[in-house]
Amino acid sequence: MRATTFLLAFTLSTTTLAQDIAGRWITVDDNTGKQRSVVEITVTDGIAHGRIVQIFDKDKVGKTCEACTDDRKGRKVLGMEIIRNMVRKGSEWTGGTILDPDNGKVYTCKMWVENGKLKVRGYIAFFFRTQTWLPDGR
Repeated sequence: MRATTFLLAFTLSTTTLAQDIAGRWITVDDNTGKQRSVVEITVTDGIAHGRIVQIFDKDKVGKTCEACTDDRKGRKVLGMEIIRNMVRKGSEWTGGTILDPDNGKVYTCKMWVENGKLKVRGYIAFFFRTQTWLPDGR
């Protein structure tokens, strides 16, 4: 009985610590609070990548990233990979980058799950901005 209780407690604790970022997340505009897009994050061989799979503003669905300076320049934002090469370190995902397709800037990135929401932090030097993404629930 004690072994079963220990095994159950261990399983629940590791599941809680290992909350996964994989899935569909709704991005929210920092200024307006409006939902902007859905980003689908996948993890393959321990490396996370994310792409925009839905844009809520129908006027922006066909938009391309003209401000991008890498291989994404001129490509459609819908379907674009904006999160690259994130690696899990404890309860956080780090070491990768995130692209803001509105301005073409690429930021160093850190992500973690907090209270069922995804915290996404982009860095340039000592400055950072953290967004809260909501689970899509699909």
